[in-house]
Amino acid sequence: MMSGIAWAMGTSPGGGGQESPFQFLILLGGMFAIMYFLMIRPQQKQRKEREAILASVKTGDEVLTSGGLFGVVKSFGEENQRVKLQIAPNVQVEVSRASIASVIGSTLVKKDREKDKEG
Repeated sequence: MMSGIAWAMGTSPGGGGQESPFQFLILLGGMFAIMYFLMIRPQQKQRKEREAILASVKTGDEVLTSGGLFGVVKSFGEENQRVKLQIAPNVQVEVSRASIASVIGSTLVKKDREKDKEG
């Protein structure tokens, strides 16, 4: 009677976990592709957009820093790695170019729009 139970507990019909190495490589490649399209590619895209924004900053642009300061770019210094911002009349601070979070707009364009409205 015990031998019948032992025969019934034999290997599973699917081969008992004896998949080929090729199937494992396909699964591993699929997981890498999913990670690439969900994690790596979007980060690369965001990094390129940020680099483009930082490269396009010019004198007269109104910017927001990562510290929460709003200011107008007055000048660049030390190989364009430092930016002088005017945050209030007669108040200028020097920040790192990398600390610019976003460009709000150009004060020169705003002044032109105000002149058009007046005229």
